[in-house]
Amino acid sequence: MPVPPEYLRVGEFFTDFLLRVKAECMLTSRHQAYTCMQAVITVFRRRLTPEQVIRFVQILPPVVGTILVDGWTPEEFTTRWGSRENLTAEVRRFRHDHNLSTDSTITDVAKAIRATIGDEALDSFLADLGPDAQAYWRI
Repeated sequence: MPVPPEYLRVGEFFTDFLLRVKAECMLTSRHQAYTCMQAVITVFRRRLTPEQVIRFVQILPPVVGTILVDGWTPEEFTTRWGSRENLTAEVRRFRHDHNLSTDSTITDVAKAIRATIGDEALDSFLADLGPDAQAYWRI
């Protein structure tokens, strides 16, 4: 079997993804886009069991999946979802000195992820997680 193109051209694929996040979030740099994306996936990860984290990694682009598990410890799991406002506040607190997240950042990153992996892949994964997880990634 040949090497999947997303592995051969991982840098190119990741740059394209960051540019998509940058455009959706109306940011001015890939560094800003990286922090916003990292905040959104980290806040989501905190609500997943270890098994769910591994399943999520499998549908994400390679570098994004690596970022998802970077610094992860299964002990951080919480079952509390809270309101959209609380989740947005948590996203905004993530690396707050470098984070330009806005009230729409979760939705903006969701658009970029959906455009990259497809609605079907994400919705299929979310179907087993329940309405709170589905609402998090709704656009």
